[in-house]
Amino acid sequence: MGVKNAERINSLSDLSLGSACQIVSLELSGLLRRRILDLGIVPGTLIRSIRRGPSGDPTAYLVRGTLIALRSEDASQILVKKLSNGEECV
Repeated sequence: MGVKNAERINSLSDLSLGSACQIVSLELSGLLRRRILDLGIVPGTLIRSIRRGPSGDPTAYLVRGTLIALRSEDASQILVKKLSNGEECV
């Protein structure tokens, strides 16, 4: 028997506005990886997409009670899984 609700892994940049997800892994390296980790964006962290800039980039995300703006190029290297219906992002 197959898995009914298989978790789908996407990049953070694919998250629609208002949606929440959980960080699965960071595909970043070097100084950018260090900066992202210092901002509290680590595997297991809940994150919500809040708004996009006028041109569609960057996007503001709510992470641990703080708004953080990330360029799509950087957000595409952060892998996430969408939260199931009962979970809420703080």
